[in-house]
Amino acid sequence: MSHPHFKSVKDSELMVPTYANFGGKIHGGVILSLLDKVAYVCASKHARAYCVTASIDTVDFLQSVEVGELVSLKASVNYVGKTSMVIGIRVESENVINDVLKHTNTSYVTMVAKDEDNKPLIVPGLILESETDIRRFREAIRRRNIKSKIKEETRQGKDSFSLSEAIQTLQQERCVINESAFTEG
Repeated sequence: MSHPHFKSVKDSELMVPTYANFGGKIHGGVILSLLDKVAYVCASKHARAYCVTASIDTVDFLQSVEVGELVSLKASVNYVGKTSMVIGIRVESENVINDVLKHTNTSYVTMVAKDEDNKPLIVPGLILESETDIRRFREAIRRRNIKSKIKEETRQGKDSFSLSEAIQTLQQERCVINESAFTEG
């Protein structure tokens, strides 16, 4: 039931001028700090333990946040491993004057639970209660597998690095190699 003269309360933070970058928009670092705080709260609540950020796998800046807007972050535990959790976060900004709501960021943060001795702590499993929960869990596994594959390919690439092959590959890119600055060893 809609009540035109009443609005619900939601947790938001006002974006003030001191958060602005040189372009007059809210600095990405402010958003990253908020992401990290919200990920900590979400993960700690699930694990019932202290948690640390292991990685911020994705931060997609979709739209800028303006000074004077309210920013809200919605977080969920999307995946749990043995000691880690992937927290999905959606950031929205709201212009309170014209009532425009924008989806500004999406991020995935991996958090690890720690015990009193700072050792990794086994976290509770996750109860999947909807199609969305299942989709998010599966997508987190897919992102983890892609990330592992990239790490492995990078490691293998370091083992078989050839400067001449790299130079040939880079000829089609927007770079200039100053070969007089180095020698192949």
